[in-house]
Formats: sequence, structure tokens, C-alpha cells
Amino acid sequence: MGQQRRGLGKGLGALIPTAPVIETSAGIAPAEGSVGTITAEVSQGSGVTSPGPLPVPGAHFQEIPVKAIEPNPRQPRKVFDDIALEELAESIREVGLLQPIVVRPMVDGKFELIMGERRWRASKRAGLSEIPAIVRKTQDDELLRDALIENLQREQLNPLEEGAAYQQLLDDFGATHEQLAQRIGRSRPHITNTLRLLNLPPGVQRRVAAGLISAGHARALLTLDDSAAQEHLAGRIVAEGLSVRSVEEIVAIGDAKSAPGPRQKAQKKPPAPALIDLADRLSDHFETKVKVDLGTRKGRIVVEFATMDDLERIIDTMAPEAARIVRSDD
Repeated sequence: MGQQRRGLGKGLGALIPTAPVIETSAGIAPAEGSVGTITAEVSQGSGVTSPGPLPVPGAHFQEIPVKAIEPNPRQPRKVFDDIALEELAESIREVGLLQPIVVRPMVDGKFELIMGERRWRASKRAGLSEIPAIVRKTQDDELLRDALIENLQREQLNPLEEGAAYQQLLDDFGATHEQLAQRIGRSRPHITNTLRLLNLPPGVQRRVAAGLISAGHARALLTLDDSAAQEHLAGRIVAEGLSVRSVEEIVAIGDAKSAPGPRQKAQKKPPAPALIDLADRLSDHFETKVKVDLGTRKGRIVVEFATMDDLERIIDTMAPEAARIVRSDD
């Protein structure tokens, strides 16, 4: 059997310490009753220690056998959409589970689900034998939420891990966008844009997690409605080394094809009569050809000139003050 696919960082699991381990006759196991420790990474030869996540009172991160988890009998949600579960299971097969479930320990090595039954069910469908989980002993949801938000400031997460952590804090722990923005020193638009990365198809998410494409590239891809087009353009970004600006322009002119094939000229919509009239009036005013284009996200005005003298004449007409400043600098 091949090696089981792991998550890209396990979302909130990257923000809390793992349980300390003890040697047993059967090997290494989590220490009984542990609530987490401070971990540290030491750069070889540097002598510099980089602290890991702060301890979270009453909680630690652990990989738990799926079969050792019992559903919460008090779960108010009884019906789970079968199609949505299968879609989540397919995503887990592709990129792993980014958002750990939350459980509490029971007797005989069993655990009871507190949060994340949908993720647990989808993980079983995906064939996972173990699932990332936050093992919680405290009954204080706010204490756990606040500790996790604090650790978000300390950990260097990739954009997908960061988005998964935001999403779980919003869904499972009742945090708000405003709370996250204030506590971790990020803007609300940053949080919203990072959350949107979780809507990308699995193939694009893998490239983001691997650092092959940046969060800026990913946000540009989100403006495409078709997931196949997003996948194809992500491949072009890696193969051609496209900049974020180039990707934005490709999306704006509608040149992001959904699949490789013979290059076809993008069909442009005929310009609106109002834009044609505006271009004609500008052409008359500047005594040169002017084009006005309006894309899906932005527009542009192109003013043609023949010589440097012609350019100076046009600038004089557009902004005489700016032209005088330029000449005085010369």
C-alpha cells in the first residue's frame, strides 16, 4: 500500500503544540493527560532557537485513528448532503485535510467529536486511517479560540494553511473577521482574500502550498469562473514564469483557455456606442488616434503619437502644468 497522503499543514494543527511523547514497551506514545508543550526549532550551527506555538491550556494536537472517534450524540445536525460530502472527500484525497476536527478524550482510548463531523465523515470516505485533531479537555471554547488566535501571530503558515485556520476559527470557534483582524494585526480585506483561496481547485491549491505560485497569482485566478481554466492558467504560470500583473491582464482580456489546444484569437465584444463616441471626441481634442477599451475588471485609454514632438504636444494639451515642470527639470 502506498504512503497515506498528508495534509498541507493541517490548518489549526500548525498553531498548537503536539502532545509530548513517552517511551513505552510498544514504542512511542503521547503522554497521558498532557496538555501540550512549547516546541522549538534550532538552526544547525547557528545557536539560534525559534520558539514554536505557545501551549494551549487544556488542548493539544494529535493524529487520531478514524475508527477511534465516536460522533457526538448531541449533534443537532442529522442530515449531511451526500454530494457535498463526496466533493469534500475528493478534495481530501487530493490535498489532505487542512482543518483538523476537535475531539475530547473518552475511556478505552476513544474520542468523542465536538466539532467537525462533516470533515470526519468525508475523511472516512477518502480512506484516511488517521485524522488530524485538536484534543480538548477544557470546556471553555473562548479560551481555546483566543489561544489559537494568539498563535496565528507566531507561526509562519503558507497562504492555504492561513486560510484554513481563519475558516476554522470562524466556523468552529465563533470568531469574527473583526476579531481576527484586530488580534493578529491584519486587515479585514487580507483575511477575506486569504479565505477565498480555499475555493481554488485542488490542483491549484497544491501549487500554492508548494510555493510554485504566490497568493497574488492565486487571487488573480479566483476571478475566473471555470475551475478548468484556473487549473490551465496555473500551469502556464509555473511553465512560463508569469508575473501577477501578466496573469491579471490575461484574465482581463479573456485569454485564459480552459484547456490546452490550438491558440485561438479571443473574441472581443463590440465596444459600446458611448465608448466609441468618447474615443472620437478625445481623438478630435488631441488630434491623434485615441482608443478606449473597457474589460471585465478595468479599462484603459491608448493615445497614439508619431514623434517626440508630437508626444510633447499631446502632454501640453493633457496637463500643461506637468509639461512645464518636466521642461524646467530639463
